[in-house]
Amino acid sequence: MRTATAASPVVRRLLQAIAAAVALCLATPASAEDAPRVAAPAGEVRGAAADGVHVFRGIPYARPPVGDLRWRPPASLPPWSGVREAREFGAACPQPASPFADHAAVSEDCLFLNVWAPDQARKAPVLVWIHGGSLVSGASSEAIYDGAGFARRGVVLVSINYRLGALGWLAHPALSAESPDNISGNYGLMDQIEALRWVRRNISAFGGDPDNVTIAGESAGALSVLYLMAAPEARGLFHRAIAQSAYMITQPALRDGSWADWPDAETRGVSLAGALGAADPAALRAMSAEAIIEGTARTAWFPLGNVDGRILPRQLVETFNRGEQAPVPVLAGYNEGEIRSLRFLLPPEPATAAIYADEIRARYGDLAEAFLARYPAETMSASMLATTRDAMYGWTSERLAARQTALGAPAFLYYFDHGYPAADEGGLRAFHASEIPFVFGTTDATPSWWPPVPRTAPERRLSDAMTSYWTTFARNGAPRAAGEAAWRPYGEDRAYMAFEAEPRLRTAPPNGYALHEAVVCRRARHGLAWHWNVGVIAPPLPPPSPDCA
Repeated sequence: MRTATAASPVVRRLLQAIAAAVALCLATPASAEDAPRVAAPAGEVRGAAADGVHVFRGIPYARPPVGDLRWRPPASLPPWSGVREAREFGAACPQPASPFADHAAVSEDCLFLNVWAPDQARKAPVLVWIHGGSLVSGASSEAIYDGAGFARRGVVLVSINYRLGALGWLAHPALSAESPDNISGNYGLMDQIEALRWVRRNISAFGGDPDNVTIAGESAGALSVLYLMAAPEARGLFHRAIAQSAYMITQPALRDGSWADWPDAETRGVSLAGALGAADPAALRAMSAEAIIEGTARTAWFPLGNVDGRILPRQLVETFNRGEQAPVPVLAGYNEGEIRSLRFLLPPEPATAAIYADEIRARYGDLAEAFLARYPAETMSASMLATTRDAMYGWTSERLAARQTALGAPAFLYYFDHGYPAADEGGLRAFHASEIPFVFGTTDATPSWWPPVPRTAPERRLSDAMTSYWTTFARNGAPRAAGEAAWRPYGEDRAYMAFEAEPRLRTAPPNGYALHEAVVCRRARHGLAWHWNVGVIAPPLPPPSPDCA
């Protein structure tokens, strides 16, 4: 009888092959057949799994907006056959080169979204994230937008790309003439609406509840949230809204603009096309995306949604005044140091405090003393930072809370005033967007240029609390965090959550809201635009109006 050591060469080779196979299995990730697969109405996708989270990246939600589809509404994508690999992010949309962005790929074929879902999810709340970047830059693939932290708390996180810059927001009479509605521009907003339609049709397959969708975004993503709240075509596609550092500034009219100091979108588009050397849409479509992006950067043109009477029926301020926005619960807020990292929004500082005070009195008339009490000349530099912050972000956040409350919808206001050594030492305490990694739980995934967040227990606690508040709001419209301050809705006492060293409930946020509300009201009554033209560069304030307290 043979012993094991005397096994035949055939048996030895078989045992060696089995051992090698076992070693290979232990040394390599699961095969494609073991990866999570979802058969959605759009088509079947295969993603990746880690720590109880299934992630599907780079899923197209519309046809590539290239060739003749450039500067047209997003076209529906027919279902694909076979299994689509969804392990890698799709390309970012064309945008100016920047040392702050490192996208693996950039292409006009960029209408992709990503899904993070809990394993075994069933009718989970859905949060759709819209990235910021002034409608010029950014992408859903940025590491601080990783949705795994939300998914581990039972939320399906969807992040989307949308067309940027002139490729996403250019209005032009000839482009309007191609439209059955005689409109143009707002293509990036139409992309966002199409992505929400995709979510409505497909998210159940990933374990999400299409009847429990929250839209959320920061900066231009939060402006997009306001657009979506005002857009009739988006109505019913979402049920709650989160706006982080939104700005309810004047939007240009599509044509025949009534704003004396704000050209209409078609006029601006004609000017841009001329600067690009393009006489008509055919010439514009013949240009490369790179040439358009580079040419636009040499002009004063910048993207905004336009009031076209259909996608955006009227000015955002007027829509919210009339109570015509989506009557959904909102969570909104802004950061103490918004302008510390956005100093290009500041006007030149006057040579002396006396000149500053004189300029304010000349521009703000009967409201000048209230202005100087809030933004005193004695602390001119800090006052100028606070003026632009409050006029754009603080006023918008509280206005959103106040107007939703007036509709009978719950509203929750916050003020992010959290500092840490690297940010504070760089003069960037609570800078614009600094709350994002705390919300997503990605404080260890910030880019190299970001002031690094220390990996300490207090920082983890604050991040855990913010993620909890956001996820519970997405779940049922009531932000809660175990062991932390109870977040009361905004109401008569103007309650808000201050995110400092820890969450603290406070009242009457420090943003000069009544002052800025009165200023905007007067400007709107007289056809004057409002944006970052505040403080020492504000146009002379129109006289009092009975409607503008």
